[in-house]
Amino acid sequence: MVGQLLILLLVLLLIPFVIGGVFAGLEREGKSLLFRWIGGQVLLWAGFQLLCVPLILRERSFGSLVAAFWGYTAALLLLAVAKGIKRWSGERKVIFGSFRSGLRKLQLTDLILWAAFWSILLFQLVQSVRLAYADGDDAYYVAVSSITQNSNTMYSILAYTGGGTELDIRHGLAPFPIWISFLGRSSGMPAAMVAHVVLPVVLIAMTYAIFYLIGLRLFEEKDRRLPLFLLFTELLVLFGNYSIYTPENFMIARSRQGKAALGNIVIPFLILLFLLLLKELQEKKQISPLLYLLFCAAAATGCLCSTLGALLICMAVGIVGLLGSISYRRPGILAPLAVCCMPCVFYALMYLIL
Repeated sequence: MVGQLLILLLVLLLIPFVIGGVFAGLEREGKSLLFRWIGGQVLLWAGFQLLCVPLILRERSFGSLVAAFWGYTAALLLLAVAKGIKRWSGERKVIFGSFRSGLRKLQLTDLILWAAFWSILLFQLVQSVRLAYADGDDAYYVAVSSITQNSNTMYSILAYTGGGTELDIRHGLAPFPIWISFLGRSSGMPAAMVAHVVLPVVLIAMTYAIFYLIGLRLFEEKDRRLPLFLLFTELLVLFGNYSIYTPENFMIARSRQGKAALGNIVIPFLILLFLLLLKELQEKKQISPLLYLLFCAAAATGCLCSTLGALLICMAVGIVGLLGSISYRRPGILAPLAVCCMPCVFYALMYLIL
């Protein structure tokens, strides 16, 4: 069990963080440890979507997907390490120096607020595992993950009965359960245990990391409001279970499902990217290709989580891009943003045709 958990920590934390070094060229966020972790994971998710769907449609084995994805991961690691070697000596002083200076600025009130935030976060992480339960969707999604891990097939066995069936194309276009199967195959841990024990902790922590980064952008001139912002977010989550369809319910009780990752990780991360884009437009800077790469990766990740993600992400990027181009007189951003939405358009057309 300990060895399995260590492998999962490697796959879910260390590898995405190293790969996130690809985005070190971003002026400010590229030096953030949390941004690198999240950006690296989004890039991995995007690659998983691009590799998985064609293999599902061609009815290839699950083992072939695992091998292809590990090859993709290895290529990204080599790229990130090659870029990181050149930057490490300078960044080490910036990252740890800013961290130490931030600690020196903290006052007693700040420490109390941050202690409250971490206490509530720890409570939510513990409760998400201790009170884990199977809802109606688990009868399909977690069953798909378990069947895939054990049968070496993808969407060709009926999850409800275990009998053979035709290829389930509708769910195969958003194969988030197959990613859980990949984690189970890589670590040796059963997919059901990965989904109910490990993923809630990692994905909930990732959600709050994104809100932390959003708060840094919203309150960059008044950073003492940041812990209050995060505490308010935690309170919304704690008391958001007034319906089984709220984002808060999905975050705490159903974080293992693709729809939860879409609502609590992909869309907030997209909002963070919007803030970065609009800030660059306001300061009349050239938009970094790395930022466009993140938009494209977020679009593909939204399709991995749910077919609904294709529509939502296209709408959001289109509205923000159009308003930003008009407000800051930068119509040149529309073409690259449209290209970033191509994964969503492609998978939406496949959904309609197939």
